Amino acid sequence: MTVIGLDDTDSRTAGMCSTYLAALVAEAVADAGGTVDRHVLVRLNPAVEHKTRGNAALAVHTDLDADRSFDVAADLVAEYAVGDDARTSPGLVVADADPNAVPDAVADFAAEAVREFHSLDDALRLADDAGFRHAGWGAETEDGAPGRGRIGALAAVGAWCAWTRDDADPTYELISYREFDRCGTPRDIDEASVFAAADAEYPGAWDTVDRGTGQAVCVPNAPGPILHGVRGDDRDAVRRVAEHIDSEPVDRTALFHTNQGTDAHLADAVLAELRDGAGYRVTGQVVTEPETRQGGHVFLALGDGDRELDCVAFAPTGRFRDRVRALRTGDRITACGEVDRGTMKLEKFAVRSLVETELVVPACPGCGRSMESAGADQGYRCRRCDTAEPGKVERELDRSLERGWYEVPPTARRHVAKPLVRGGFDAPTHPER
Repeated sequence: MTVIGLDDTDSRTAGMCSTYLAALVAEAVADAGGTVDRHVLVRLNPAVEHKTRGNAALAVHTDLDADRSFDVAADLVAEYAVGDDARTSPGLVVADADPNAVPDAVADFAAEAVREFHSLDDALRLADDAGFRHAGWGAETEDGAPGRGRIGALAAVGAWCAWTRDDADPTYELISYREFDRCGTPRDIDEASVFAAADAEYPGAWDTVDRGTGQAVCVPNAPGPILHGVRGDDRDAVRRVAEHIDSEPVDRTALFHTNQGTDAHLADAVLAELRDGAGYRVTGQVVTEPETRQGGHVFLALGDGDRELDCVAFAPTGRFRDRVRALRTGDRITACGEVDRGTMKLEKFAVRSLVETELVVPACPGCGRSMESAGADQGYRCRRCDTAEPGKVERELDRSLERGWYEVPPTARRHVAKPLVRGGFDAPTHPER
């Protein structure tokens, strides 16, 4: 068996997409006499500095021999990759290995790539040690060589083995591509058909649309060759959604096995263990009231008795901010997100316990008005009715939140973040659609 890994072949400006190139590679492999077992799409650490639009690396599993596979893939990368984009640094790694039996070090590299930072030097050393052929294109990187995409390409080579070993729960994405000469023009898609298909197959297919905003999430805004991409747990469901979308002609399709929607980027931790550039699940108490700042971003602080962590729900998370604003000092939550410059970018949170009462100035039982202070340590009194209370009294709070998980809407979800509708969470869920 052979594993072809590639990454960083797309462009933010020219519109090329690495998944499209992977689909072309798979077709060329088949034309060369090989059988393609699967396409793999791997979302890597979303916090890395050098990344493609969605930070995805791709792999193609085939029985075509490694040398022929390398030649086929290298020709296509050289032809289609946008090498003159300063932010694009294409890389190719081809392994003469069973996808389920790559070296442990390569599987470890792949598992770590979704949360850690890897250097090109580390990737090349590991690829050479494993005897994998590789090539790079584009300008030299800070590592002194072209082809930074070989980091992601090597991670894509090891991903399937890592997922199998670690009992991961891969998902699917069926990507439909436009006729290439239409790239850069507005997509012709009947949105009503997208919403109807999404409703028919939910939750087997998820994040197809956002009913709160009325957006077809599966349709990208970038100028590349993707017409739409349908994600879900059920490969048949994502196919049916795609088939029922009325649109301009579909040139080709490819079904990818992915780590999208898995929360693979998150690790359980305590506040003292957090570092920038990684994703976490942390539990603590809300220690500041939520505050809406300039731009509509909502901030609060979480504490565990020893440390505090600033958390933010950015404006693009839309209605999720209302959930964050509904939190109060004293609530206990589990927060999830990437830490950047000491602040967690909230993706979801779970309410563990809520403050149910608050202390308020007592009301006079006679006239119903709020009492006044009777002086330092003298309690409260109503001068009109001559009634008194020794101190503040508890009043039950009307809370809009319930115990359980809340999440950002589909329009704001990161590729690798797990939608609540997928299940497997440790408390009740309140999914967004």
